[in-house]
Amino acid sequence: MKWYRKLHWQIIIGLIGGLIYGMIATQAGWGEWTENWISPFGVVFIRLLKFIAVPLVLTSLITGVTSLSDFKKLSRIGGKTICIYIGTTAIAVTLGLIVVNILKPGDSLPDSMKTKLQDSYQSKVSEKEAAAETTKKRGPLQPMVDMVPDNFFSSASDNREMLKIVFISIMIGIALLKVAPKEAEPVIHLIQGLNSTVIHLVHLIMLGAPIGVFALMANTITSLAGDNPGQIMELIRALGFYCFTVILALSIQAAVVYPAILHFLTPMPLKRFFSGIAPAQLVAFSTSSSGATMPVTMEQCEKKLGVSEEITSFVIPLGATINMDGTALYQAVAAVFIAQVSGIELTMGNQITIILTAVLASIGTAAVPGAGIIMLVIILQSINVPAEGIALILGVDRILDMIRTTVNITGDAAVATLVASGENQLDLSKTVPTKTGP
Repeated sequence: MKWYRKLHWQIIIGLIGGLIYGMIATQAGWGEWTENWISPFGVVFIRLLKFIAVPLVLTSLITGVTSLSDFKKLSRIGGKTICIYIGTTAIAVTLGLIVVNILKPGDSLPDSMKTKLQDSYQSKVSEKEAAAETTKKRGPLQPMVDMVPDNFFSSASDNREMLKIVFISIMIGIALLKVAPKEAEPVIHLIQGLNSTVIHLVHLIMLGAPIGVFALMANTITSLAGDNPGQIMELIRALGFYCFTVILALSIQAAVVYPAILHFLTPMPLKRFFSGIAPAQLVAFSTSSSGATMPVTMEQCEKKLGVSEEITSFVIPLGATINMDGTALYQAVAAVFIAQVSGIELTMGNQITIILTAVLASIGTAAVPGAGIIMLVIILQSINVPAEGIALILGVDRILDMIRTTVNITGDAAVATLVASGENQLDLSKTVPTKTGP
């Protein structure tokens, strides 16, 4: 197969093309034209991915649970998956704290820039604080309540309610295991048929990935810069060391922690893993949404990494809702950075609070762009750091959101590989090609 027919190369070309076009459009003042005539292609691509997310989670999880055949196996795989996800998130947060405490990026920001950034983004700060205050008022068991839907169709119509869909799917799967085989078999066959149909829809949607990624990247550049390209460079210069700190910590998580897990605990060759998951990483980078990327992550895990359909259909949808390693790491770095800028010394107790709060906050956080900022406000309030400090980082949050989402889905794939290996459901001889075109 020629290199340009491979999906990840097509997406890379779209990504680079969008970046170049965005820079040209910013210089030429084509922001409005780009929003009207280029951006809609990216919006359509994201909508298609979001459209397919709920049917995919519903059918794949039910199929996955019913294929486990007994409750002992379900509880073993489920318990193992959740424990590993929590463990990798705790490692990510701790790593972020170590890096930010060593580099101290908050000490390098000039006072004049602090004031300018706070004034520029004050209105957005108020919105995030209000949203965080609503979240903070929830009781300690509210996450358990939020997980249980009171209306199936209402939950299925909102991608932010993905945790409820996961709960519904698992319950339906368990119920089918309890039904007499003669009665359950037609339902299971129907759901398996729907699951196959949804997977083929994913193939069709991914045909438009290069165009969608091009449009998304172009719109991101022109939205950030407006018609003033110097605005991006000014932000990057002012917050460059902070961005470097976040990216360095995220890179260590993706390039050291996950490879170490795979190398020592699975037979998966690292080259195959990163080559196989590359298309999902590129889609995650361009969409900033773990939920929207989930169909691609599932397809790559099964077709390229050799993870069984049973494990993929259970572990990946669960990871898209409770595993936010990149987001949790970013929140730790951002919280300490804001404290450093504010001149607030954080005790060891404060830093332990950050770890606990970030890990717990990552469970059930909506897998959509910008959700991490709301949880960051809660973390700041838990360690008595002024929430107004998020004004300092809002300008570069979109860029960092793209990177941390990439880390999130990489973690999902690594855990799926680890669980599959432990269950003897990792087939390294499997090399089914991903469909990328007619």
